[in-house]
Amino acid sequence: MAEDDGPLVCPRCATLHGLDERFCPDCGMPLTYHGTARRDDAGEMRERARKIDRRFSDGQLVTVATGRNQPEADFIANLLLEEGVASLVRRSRGFDVPDMLAAGPRDVLVAQSGEATARQILLQVKLADAPTGGAGPPPGRLLAGLVAAIVLVGLLVWAGTLLQG
Repeated sequence: MAEDDGPLVCPRCATLHGLDERFCPDCGMPLTYHGTARRDDAGEMRERARKIDRRFSDGQLVTVATGRNQPEADFIANLLLEEGVASLVRRSRGFDVPDMLAAGPRDVLVAQSGEATARQILLQVKLADAPTGGAGPPPGRLLAGLVAAIVLVGLLVWAGTLLQG
């Protein structure tokens, strides 16, 4: 598709682009569909698009937070957007029943390049727990406990053989 008759348009400089582009190469704005109807909320959508930082839009989508319901997830997504991190809100797995509408948990996803920034933002507003060293006890403590258990079992077996003999 030629660049001058593409279905995507830059909301800032109004240049047309093909579907293979995500951002305007001239000004860096996220592209929108050219044929969308002009409505009152078009200005709001344009303002939201201008907040997105291009550095945080590359890679696979990663879940960075989960809201208890749609409004909470939208709140988290808007916090991230204020810092330039674009996000996507979707129903959490297992809660995709249409009857639930806005009820049920929602996952907030961002591109991999924005994951660290998004987690830092959520930590600053205390919507995420601080990262831990991992799940479970440290490996050294686990090994010491295992060796102690083996020694204890060995002593019990040895004491049992002494009492029988």
